Amino acid sequence: MEYKRLEQSLIDIVKEEQAKLGYRKEDVRLYYPLSTLNHFFDTEDTVEEMAERLTHLPEDMKARLGEIAVTHKKDRFCFHIPEQGSEYVHEHTAENEFIKELIELVREHGCTKKKILELFGQYSENTITEEMNNGEFDFYVRFPEGSEDRYYYCFKDEGCHIIYHRFLPEDYADFEF
Repeated sequence: MEYKRLEQSLIDIVKEEQAKLGYRKEDVRLYYPLSTLNHFFDTEDTVEEMAERLTHLPEDMKARLGEIAVTHKKDRFCFHIPEQGSEYVHEHTAENEFIKELIELVREHGCTKKKILELFGQYSENTITEEMNNGEFDFYVRFPEGSEDRYYYCFKDEGCHIIYHRFLPEDYADFEF
């Protein structure tokens, strides 16, 4: 069970990448800081302890995503997912319509905060929005507690377009925005 959060995150990011770039049967490399991995496992592992933990990925996870190779430099871990993993995500998981629509929206030059909030509103009447004055982002939007989508979507209006990053709640809290 403890590896489920990691696996779901890997799948979510591959889905997001495929929504942005299109599907290709290819290797994917995803990077995580130690702090995020500790959130997944509810631990306070050192780099060495986490590296050891990640040598024991469950067989059922490997059956779906392939023989994932995990390396690290200092406290930054790289997950090298083979072609089998990108193919599995493409063929065996439901397309995330919301993320696909969000990506299409922020690609538009006429993207506005109002349009973003309207899109979120199509998926939930109870989204949570908060202004941010930290220099990194202008506002975030998230779905209510208990929703399947747990991410904080943080947006920055860069003048000619809007960019976003999404964070798990624990990672968002770590930033102390």
